[in-house]
Amino acid sequence: MNKKIIFLISLISSIFCAISGVNAQTTLGGQNGRNVITTAVPFISFAPDSRSSGMGDAGVATSPDANSAHWNAGKLAFIKNDFGASLSYTPWLGRIVDDMSISYLTGFYKIDRTQTIGASMRYFDLGSIDLRDINGVSEGIDNPKEFAFDLTYSRQLSENIGVGVTTRYISSNIASQISAQNNTAKTGSSVAVDLGFYFNKGIVLSGKNTDISFGMHISNIGQKVSYSDEDNADFIPTNLRLGTAFKTSLDPYNSITFALDFNKLLVPTPPLRDEVTNEIIAGRDDNRNLLSGIFGSFGDAPGGGKEELNEISIAAGAEYWYREIFAARAGYFFENDTKGGRKYITIGVGFRYQKFGVDFSYLIPPEQNNPLSETIRFSLLFNFAGSGDGEEAGN
Repeated sequence: MNKKIIFLISLISSIFCAISGVNAQTTLGGQNGRNVITTAVPFISFAPDSRSSGMGDAGVATSPDANSAHWNAGKLAFIKNDFGASLSYTPWLGRIVDDMSISYLTGFYKIDRTQTIGASMRYFDLGSIDLRDINGVSEGIDNPKEFAFDLTYSRQLSENIGVGVTTRYISSNIASQISAQNNTAKTGSSVAVDLGFYFNKGIVLSGKNTDISFGMHISNIGQKVSYSDEDNADFIPTNLRLGTAFKTSLDPYNSITFALDFNKLLVPTPPLRDEVTNEIIAGRDDNRNLLSGIFGSFGDAPGGGKEELNEISIAAGAEYWYREIFAARAGYFFENDTKGGRKYITIGVGFRYQKFGVDFSYLIPPEQNNPLSETIRFSLLFNFAGSGDGEEAGN
C-alpha cells in the first residue's frame, strides 16, 4: 500500500488509540502489558445520545426512547408514543481538534401495539487534515468522513418480551483522495446486523411500583472493512452487550432507575508475536473470517481466561425523574488498563415539556489531559400521539 495511504490510516487509528488512553506507539500483541483490540469504523459504537451517555453509557435495559435502536433493538417495540424523533450532536475530541463532530438522527413509527419500525443515521466528521508527501510538501486538504444508515424492526413477543433486528450500511471515506501510481485508497464499506432481546416485568415491591428489566444486544455483525484490497481488511466492532435495569417509584412524583451494562468486543484478540520472527508465541492468528472471529473471541486471548475477563468493560448509571419533567443522571464507565484504560464519570440532565424534550451530558475523565475531557452531548427529542405513562412517554 502507498506510504501516504498508510500514513493517513495510521493517523486516524492513532486518534482512536488516544481515545482509549493508549499510546499510539505501543505495539499490539502484549507488549508493555497492553493488548488493545482495535477495529475499523469505531464511531458506530460511540454512545450517540445524551440520556444514556449521562448514565455512564449504560442503556441496554433502560426504558425505551427514540434512541433505543442503538442500545437494544428489542426494546423499541415497548415505546408508548406513536411516532417520534431525536437529533443528537457531539463535538468530538475538543481538547485535540476543533472541527471534529458526531451527529445522530433517529426516528421511529409504531405500526401497532406490538410492532415498531425505526431508522437512523449517524455522521462522523473527522475534520480537516493537511496531506503532505514524504518530503513535507503539502498536497492539499482532505476532510475524512464516515456515516452509517440503519433500519430497525422491533416486535413484542409477549407483554414482557421484545426482540428486534437492525440492518446497517456503513461507509468510511478516510483516505479516498490519496493515490500513487496504480495504488489508490478507496472508501471502505460494510453491511451489518444487530440483534436485540429485551425483558421487562412490572411488580409491586414494598408497596411501590417497580420495573425490572434485562437486555442483550449483539451489534455490528458484519463483513470486514478494507481501504485497499481484501488482503488488508479489518474487523468492524462486533459487540455483545448484556445488562439490567431497576426502576422504582419513590412516591407519585419521584422515580429512580439504576442500570448496569457489560460489554465485550466479539473480534479476535491480537496474539503475542516474536519481535524478530513475527511468529505467534501465544494466542491465535487474528486474521480470521467473521464467524471464527466472533466465536473464537471468547477464548483467543494470549493471556488466557484472565485476559478474556479484562476485555469486559462495565457501564453503570442512575437516572432520577421528578414529575416526569426534570431528570438528573450520573454514571461511571470502566475499561481495564490493558485493554485501553478508558475510565470516566458522566453527568447529565433532561427536561420534558409536552411532546418536546432536551437532554445534556458531560464526560469527566480522571486525568486532566485526557482526550475525552470536556466531551459534551446535546439531544433534542420529539414525541407525538400515544398516551404512555411514566418516563417512556416523556422520552
